[in-house]
Amino acid sequence: MQTRAVVLNGPGELVLTDLGLTAPDAGDVVVETRHSGISTGTEKLFWTGRMPPFPGMGYPLVPGYEAAGEVVEAGAESGLRPGDHVFVPGANCYEGAFGLFGGAAGRLVTPAARVVRIDRGLGAEGALLALAATARHAMAGLDRAMPELIVGHGTMGRLLARLTVAAGAPPPTVWESAASRRSGAQGYDVIAPEDDPRRDYAAIYDATGDAGLLDILIGRLCKGGEIVLAGFYPEGVRFAYPPAFMAEARLRVTAEWTRDDLLVTAALVESGALSLGGLITHEAPAANAATAYARAFGDPECLKMVLNWKEAA
Repeated sequence: MQTRAVVLNGPGELVLTDLGLTAPDAGDVVVETRHSGISTGTEKLFWTGRMPPFPGMGYPLVPGYEAAGEVVEAGAESGLRPGDHVFVPGANCYEGAFGLFGGAAGRLVTPAARVVRIDRGLGAEGALLALAATARHAMAGLDRAMPELIVGHGTMGRLLARLTVAAGAPPPTVWESAASRRSGAQGYDVIAPEDDPRRDYAAIYDATGDAGLLDILIGRLCKGGEIVLAGFYPEGVRFAYPPAFMAEARLRVTAEWTRDDLLVTAALVESGALSLGGLITHEAPAANAATAYARAFGDPECLKMVLNWKEAA
């Protein structure tokens, strides 16, 4: 069995090619991908060659951990059946390429325990479930404070803000430096950082991945306030100690989602409590993957790019 897949042969070297797939076993499903998202965080780091070493990392690499599609084969122990629509958070099923993420392919083989059933009607928005689950993971738990300030109105920043509103917490303030990204708010305000006089935030969530903002954000905390690093920071994280000392600032690093996050987020979307609408600004056929990836990483007007895999399996 083979599939068309996006393959990074090295930084900036992206091709669409055929790869062999590992044979499924009784607990696996074969999924025909309908849509896959392009991450402007971790995937961009692979594209630029700036990704720090991770276990299982290497080139050639199939990127992508945001895929939605239809089950076309289901193992006897999978608990699923052909026709089910599912979200797949990547797959490691390729011959001749690393599958550290592995979701950007027309056909995927993966353990059924990794996928999550979703409503077919979500269409391309179904590929956004991992990003929404990542935002939920940053906020969930008894020891978590809801965001009062969110830095960055990209896809992650919008999902953090929507989840805050959905939880019934006071609407957060969102900072966005780019005027073109200040639209699209749903129940919260988006402003330029320089227009915000407040300096007593208890919880600031940074969704930019820009470690250079830390000193500015520490200066906006109340005593004992917390900064949550909700982006991905390839460079060393540094900050001036005296202001952090005076504020008794706390710093929390948040990681990727868990399966519970995926399930809870899928339920929020299905119930209508969380909308994934308005986040996808660009869609391209998988055949144009090279151009799509370049635009996703280089066009500031591109909030979220999704590949359409119709007829590419």
